[in-house]
Amino acid sequence: MSVHDPSVIRVGGDYYVFGSHLAAAKTSDLMNWTPIADAVNNSNPLFTNVTTALADTFAWSTVTDLWAPDVVKLGDNKFYFYYDSCQGSSPRSALGVAVADSINGPYVNKQIFLRSGMTGLSDDGVTTYDAFVHPNVVDPQTFFDQNGQLWMVYGSYSGGVFILSMNETTGLPDPGQGYGKHLIGGNHARIEGAYIIHNPTTGFYYLFTSFGGLAADGGYNIRVARSQQPDGPYVDAAGTDMATVKGITTQLFHDPSIEPHGQKLVGNFQFANVTGESGTPHGYVSPGHNSAYFDAALGKYFIFFHTRFPGRGEVHEVRVHELFFNSQSWPVMAPFRYVPLAMAQPAVVADVTNAEVPGAYKLLNHQKDIAAGIKASVNIRLAANGAIADANGTAVGTWIHRGSNNVEIVLSGTDTYYGVLSRQFNHNAGKFQVTLTAQSQAGLSIWGVRTGD
Repeated sequence: MSVHDPSVIRVGGDYYVFGSHLAAAKTSDLMNWTPIADAVNNSNPLFTNVTTALADTFAWSTVTDLWAPDVVKLGDNKFYFYYDSCQGSSPRSALGVAVADSINGPYVNKQIFLRSGMTGLSDDGVTTYDAFVHPNVVDPQTFFDQNGQLWMVYGSYSGGVFILSMNETTGLPDPGQGYGKHLIGGNHARIEGAYIIHNPTTGFYYLFTSFGGLAADGGYNIRVARSQQPDGPYVDAAGTDMATVKGITTQLFHDPSIEPHGQKLVGNFQFANVTGESGTPHGYVSPGHNSAYFDAALGKYFIFFHTRFPGRGEVHEVRVHELFFNSQSWPVMAPFRYVPLAMAQPAVVADVTNAEVPGAYKLLNHQKDIAAGIKASVNIRLAANGAIADANGTAVGTWIHRGSNNVEIVLSGTDTYYGVLSRQFNHNAGKFQVTLTAQSQAGLSIWGVRTGD
């Protein structure tokens, strides 16, 4: 099921995702999706005659298209649809809000409240618009902080990602902020798709962004930074203030300037099939533009994103994976798409004991680059004595079970990866298997799948 740039909201027993090109879908089980809408035309049920309803938006952007939106329910029990339209080859964009009584619409346009890409005075009312420092006003996400204050994070390439405090009564930015506070990116760095979620257990706000280009050859990948305040500063595990992470003024989309920074959760990869597995090997290409959600009833965090696939060109689909938080309070992502553990036959428990860890694994290192290449898994063995050996039997590291599904792995004698053990459904094996997902202070993520004794 295809919804590009999915932004999630839960209403009743259903999760809804809204994405680019006025696409939307819903699911009750996080596995099977029902399409709701698609395509920016007057047949789309989310708006009544969208080309007329948002005529001023399309007039500004010069294209009849919509990019990644966000939907939030505010205190008046109405749903606020934050839409945006971008010219595409330039940051000439408009961002506005429409309102509906139902999650399914139809949404009635309220107003545009931010513009970018103009010649002359920018929407901050003070400076001339400069695409190196001012935002492209797309990719909005609204969220409430732990004190009930509403915020909106937005921006893409151009001057980077910004945040605004919002008025919950009007659904509009509080006055006098201009474009708001800069959080990450600038100088046309390829950073976009910002999404912030708060974890009350760790006490941090987590800023997810996508680095690289979204196409199959763009190296799109999801990264995260964190802060104790909703409006930052956001830092990675190395302590780098993400507001300093930007490109260079002499070259557009200079990836080498940004790729060392942030905690990389997932990039291009493919696990190789091993004995007992069949079908197309599990892998993603350019996974990104995520949203995230905490399900209080399940006690689980989830990450929603779109992804392409090895050998399938620009075809993309929505995926949902479980998120865990390691002993260092950083999120790590499960290697396989979500399938409830309750579906396991025979039944299994969530806890992975120390005795269940040793065995043969296929290990994947997502590395830190922004590149079109696909990372391949390698075969390793975790021994009962805590040693890790490669396929040739050469020692390559150590592991230790820390209890409560926490695991620490040391590779190459230097990098320590703090991770979480779980049981995930491996479609290629047709069963739930022990998995591990871990992350280092350098922002590198590794995944492991236990394949045998």
